[in-house]
Amino acid sequence: MTTPLRDPSDGDLFAPLSPIEDHVRARLHARLAAAADKAGILDVAYRTIDTPVGPLLLAATEQGLVRVAYAREGHDKVLEQLAEGVSPRVLRAPGRLDDAAREIDEYFAGRRRLFDLPLDLRLARGFRRAVLSCLNDIGYGSTASYATVAAAAGSPKAVRAVGTACATNPLPVVVPCHRVVRSDGTIGQYVGGIDAKKTLLGLEAAA
Repeated sequence: MTTPLRDPSDGDLFAPLSPIEDHVRARLHARLAAAADKAGILDVAYRTIDTPVGPLLLAATEQGLVRVAYAREGHDKVLEQLAEGVSPRVLRAPGRLDDAAREIDEYFAGRRRLFDLPLDLRLARGFRRAVLSCLNDIGYGSTASYATVAAAAGSPKAVRAVGTACATNPLPVVVPCHRVVRSDGTIGQYVGGIDAKKTLLGLEAAA
């Protein structure tokens, strides 16, 4: 298994540290991240942000946002998957994700209805990628059934496949699979959990 480069501050390596040591380490890490980015060897940058649906892991390549992950997915596991599936050169480098963090904050504050971020969709292929490309057509505050999305993606009978595409969406929140519900109007499953899906739909309905 490939292990991503990790900042010691993400675990308890070298802990406990004094505030001064912690500050020095953070400064050295920021210099490392900047140097790696400048040298073109920072393939995947990541950071975490706090949101009303819990901490979200954000990861980006030079092409764009490649992953948004809920805590229930296991952030360490997601980073390992990125190291194996994208590149082992994974480093906590918040600066690359400033725009993504800002837009997600604006979304949860009710000030943003559409994300304007470059996306790297390499983790979704084939029909799953076709499904994701249809999701932004579901307007803010609206929902669509799995069957409707299947038809829009060109395979009306592939309702279960749409469910699978939503369940494996690498960019939840930003690519709005939470707006896909069952044909009978019930909420259906969600990668972030039912409560997170209800929170997102409630946020949009209240706007």
